[in-house]
Amino acid sequence: MRVGIPKGLFYHYYFPLWKTFFQDLGAEVVTSAATNRRTVERGIESAVDEACFPIKVYYGHVRELCRQKLDYIFIPRLVSVEYRSYICPKFMGLPDMLKAGLPELLPVIELTVDVSKNDRQLKQDIIRVGKIFTNNKNQINRAYQHGLDELSKCKNLCREGYNISEAIQIWEGEQLELSPNYDLNIGVLGHGYSLYDHTISMNIIERLRKMDCRVFVAETLDQEEIERQAAQIPKKVFWTLGRMMVGSALYMDSHDQFDGIIYLACFGCGPDSMIGEVIERKVKNKPFMFITIDEHTGEAGMVTRLEAFCDMLRRRAGKYEDYISSYG
Repeated sequence: MRVGIPKGLFYHYYFPLWKTFFQDLGAEVVTSAATNRRTVERGIESAVDEACFPIKVYYGHVRELCRQKLDYIFIPRLVSVEYRSYICPKFMGLPDMLKAGLPELLPVIELTVDVSKNDRQLKQDIIRVGKIFTNNKNQINRAYQHGLDELSKCKNLCREGYNISEAIQIWEGEQLELSPNYDLNIGVLGHGYSLYDHTISMNIIERLRKMDCRVFVAETLDQEEIERQAAQIPKKVFWTLGRMMVGSALYMDSHDQFDGIIYLACFGCGPDSMIGEVIERKVKNKPFMFITIDEHTGEAGMVTRLEAFCDMLRRRAGKYEDYISSYG
């Protein structure tokens, strides 16, 4: 059997897990191509106007897979990936939205991920999905555990300075090296499905690296320290990614090695509209820039803002020897 996995949304967080799981059960895993302008246009044509940009892009990836010879498309229903925390509501209804909006949709493998209270239902769903390929429960459980182990390997690569998308590329066998030449340390925050998609983010991470910046993202930081920093907020942030962003921002704000912080948000994202405001108010010690993007954002405007931000950081740090203050 051939199973398609769209290259959008939580692909960037869990692809090694699901690819290993399906392959161990004897399936061939096919992914859509990297996001391009055609992907965006197909998604905009099909998605409801109220959907955020990453959701529209995901529609485009699913439509691309529907044009291929596949037996199934894997579209999980993500509710919660950790205890007492949740994912954006749009992820909960994603399979239903796609079934209603795409007449050409191929058979869907649905899997509800909700571990907000316990993982009992998830384990049952893993067995149910696995039985599409085999009736051997032990084989299904071994495949799932193997997937978790492979996902851990990718997360370990992040500790070496790679973001999760780059870690997946290395896990797939590609050779990547980070440039040792930089004079600024910049933290870049945002949801991974926006930040690591080169079309959605307009390749913001690589652009900063070309400006001689070392880029830190949430996955490259100490995760326990992120949780401790996030706990400073009077009310717990119950969105998993939102809490990670708040904790990462406070961590970067309290450590001298970081010169500045950038937050990338998508227009139409409800959680981002609040989390971005919280971070902007809480960051006191570091220059902070909030960037909002959608399908209409221009590349030139993004580059200009990044260049101006980096120039400001270098002047602030006295890294321009010929700089003469306008204040005399």
